[in-house]
Amino acid sequence: MCSNLFTIPSQLFGVPVFGFGLLLLVWVVTGVIWAVRMSKPPGSKDELLAGLPVFALVAGAIVFLPRVFPEGFPVRGYGVMLVIAAISGMSLAYVRFRQAGLNPELLFSLAFWMFILGIVGGRVFYVVEYWETIYAPLPLGTAIIEALKYANGGLVVYGALFGAAAAFVWFARRHRLPMLALADMIAPSLVVGLAFGRIGCLLNGCCFGGVSDVPWAVTFPQQDAGRYSPPYAAQLASGEFYGMHLVERDGKVVVFQVQPNSAAAKAGIAEGDVVTHLAGVPMKGLEDAASVFNNTLNEEHTLPIRFEGKSEVVLPAANLPPRSLPVHPTQWYGAVNAALLGWLLWTYYPFRRRDGEVIAMLLTLYPIARFLLEMIRVDEASFMGTGLSISQNVSIVLFVTAMALWAYLYRQPQGREFDPPGMAAAV
Repeated sequence: MCSNLFTIPSQLFGVPVFGFGLLLLVWVVTGVIWAVRMSKPPGSKDELLAGLPVFALVAGAIVFLPRVFPEGFPVRGYGVMLVIAAISGMSLAYVRFRQAGLNPELLFSLAFWMFILGIVGGRVFYVVEYWETIYAPLPLGTAIIEALKYANGGLVVYGALFGAAAAFVWFARRHRLPMLALADMIAPSLVVGLAFGRIGCLLNGCCFGGVSDVPWAVTFPQQDAGRYSPPYAAQLASGEFYGMHLVERDGKVVVFQVQPNSAAAKAGIAEGDVVTHLAGVPMKGLEDAASVFNNTLNEEHTLPIRFEGKSEVVLPAANLPPRSLPVHPTQWYGAVNAALLGWLLWTYYPFRRRDGEVIAMLLTLYPIARFLLEMIRVDEASFMGTGLSISQNVSIVLFVTAMALWAYLYRQPQGREFDPPGMAAAV
């Protein structure tokens, strides 16, 4: 885990970097050069006008940065991997665009809008999903600022997919490009970018798996940049450092699992026990439990626990471990899965018989892999009483959509919009 790689100072040789400083100057000069270049080709006025709001938005963000990061801008590992993901995905798509004889300027514009709306969609999805647990307890102004810090980690893949898809549909319709043919060209780029994004998740510590004793399990540090790392905080809040795993059900704190030979097991705690008090504090939810666990472990006190219909037990004093318990490296699983899927889609592209088969393959295989991966991830709660995470529910919807797309494609005659020389379909 390495969430913060380094920090860009707020001033350089006494000159402000952010706000009305060097970065804004560089951005304005870059924008002027881009505007001059875009104004020359015929018919590019619309593209220039479409880019102006984004230019203004980024300029406003640069001016606003000192209010959010007064001590300097932290360069996060997660954010760096997002940039690498965008560059790698765009590089793959560039090859396909050149092979198809399309103007690469179209790709750069498409990639820009998909990246921006993908970030927005992924962040909105994350904030909505975790609003009650992360943002609701904060003052509204603080919650809004924290919600905007996407580079700190916290993008949901499916939210990013929906945001990028909206940008894609708008762009394709605006430029009168065939959607299915264009989607096939960029499908490998999406998952290759996702592979790098998952490495960013590992650096940030998010999207983690459950406790595991497999040889390749990983641990995360107690703290990073003055805060508990996500897996460590989750294990602390659920009581796993005592050998039990608590969950919240219908406003009650329930023992979901007990590790054999742990302090909890030796004290007679069993699965299904309902916890009413921890160290004398009434339990109304996991937030109460997290606070008690943090205090007792930091102060190395014993932990009295009361249950519904069961005698009180006292767990022996313990201290906070330096690292989390070993967990499944689900970030690596996701990265490898995305990389293999990207290779498969790239390889299949010349053999497609109809436009749309590559994107249909992506919408078929990724939801299956994601549904299975969610079974060993523990960072998402059940969604609306389904017993499945929100990502698993979305996976089901996408898989059904993919089946409908396949049915539509097989009713169409064989043919491909972009079929450059030397890339004839296998028959």
